[in-house]
Amino acid sequence: SLMYNNQQVLALIPARGGSKGIPKKNIKLLGGKPLIVWSIEAAKKSRLIDRVIVSTDNEEIAEVARAVGAEVPFLRPAEISQDLTPDTPVFEHALAWLKEHDNFIPEFIVHLRPTGPLRTAEEIDEAIEMLAADPDADSVRSVEEPPKPPFKMWEPEGKYIKPFAELHGMKDFHTMPRQMLPKVYQTTADIGIMRFSTVVQKKSVIGDRVIPYFLKRPTVDIDHPIDFEIAELLLKNR
Repeated sequence: SLMYNNQQVLALIPARGGSKGIPKKNIKLLGGKPLIVWSIEAAKKSRLIDRVIVSTDNEEIAEVARAVGAEVPFLRPAEISQDLTPDTPVFEHALAWLKEHDNFIPEFIVHLRPTGPLRTAEEIDEAIEMLAADPDADSVRSVEEPPKPPFKMWEPEGKYIKPFAELHGMKDFHTMPRQMLPKVYQTTADIGIMRFSTVVQKKSVIGDRVIPYFLKRPTVDIDHPIDFEIAELLLKNR
């Protein structure tokens, strides 16, 4: 499926072996499948994605991924598989590897975090088309309205707390109904799509001009053991 005048689309699923919160999180079962499999299957069902690659430092994750049809052409080096490794070096590494070994230079890169198992192929394709239709945009991110906006958040100040955000000219804004506060969004683990140039030239997975992709359903970012139970519930009700 070479879309848009031979522009190719890569899905990259970063999945390291170590996980502070939940041991072997990326291959822990959700609805009878290892967590990462939900992301691979959505990518494989997409009409627009040409290659589905998992970047992992872990042979067990690599085996699970290959068994359901993802490519694992390399094992990710340890120095970019740490707890605090940001996303960008992982993407730079994969793109450099694919260019050097396969002469594969995708125009669009779809970032699928294993911790966002509820996304669908239709959502991915819609988001790719949004980015392709806007040459000025660097990326598309899935977003939702947060349960609490930052204007209702607090930060420590000695032994007390003080409002985290400032809203000028409004007293006690943190007690106001949210309709009166500025609109804010939080990104979710479901979908991130970027141009090749965003990673290679801007050294970012986000860039400067970001299109919001509004989810039309509840989502979950698998971070704590209870999130598996929430995801099971949402999958049942899908």
